[in-house]
Amino acid sequence: MDNRIKWDQYFMTQAVLLASRSTCERLSVGAVLVRDKRIIAGGYNGSVAGDDHCIDEGCYVVDGHCVRTIHAEMNAILQCAKFGEQTDGAEVYVTDFPCLQCTKMLLQAGITKINYLRNYHNDEYAQKLIRLKQIELNKIKLTHDDLTKVPFDAYLSD
Repeated sequence: MDNRIKWDQYFMTQAVLLASRSTCERLSVGAVLVRDKRIIAGGYNGSVAGDDHCIDEGCYVVDGHCVRTIHAEMNAILQCAKFGEQTDGAEVYVTDFPCLQCTKMLLQAGITKINYLRNYHNDEYAQKLIRLKQIELNKIKLTHDDLTKVPFDAYLSD
């Protein structure tokens, strides 16, 4: 019997771990881009490198949105652009349903499957675009039992 964590839960756990690096006080989000069961990039929501962080200076809100923050999905896509990694045909594992702008960006980048953990303002037009482009949409369940398959205790120091 294979007691290993399943692939979907494995990659989503990676996204959750990335979310723990978020510098946004409003919502911590992590995203992992995967192709052929290989992580090609990861990102979390936070400020532009070198700029002030929301956790230090507060959110810079304009029209109800924090403009200081780059979303996790965008950070992952930009990482691919920076290091020359193809995104066409990849899938994303993201802790929260992508906003409209991130959905459009993911579709333009050639992402073929969106895996998400939690609903978050699931934009109607974003969902329409996902259906129009025939992108597979998968709500992942992550349980305590899944996490017990990760032997954290074996790696902890006293």
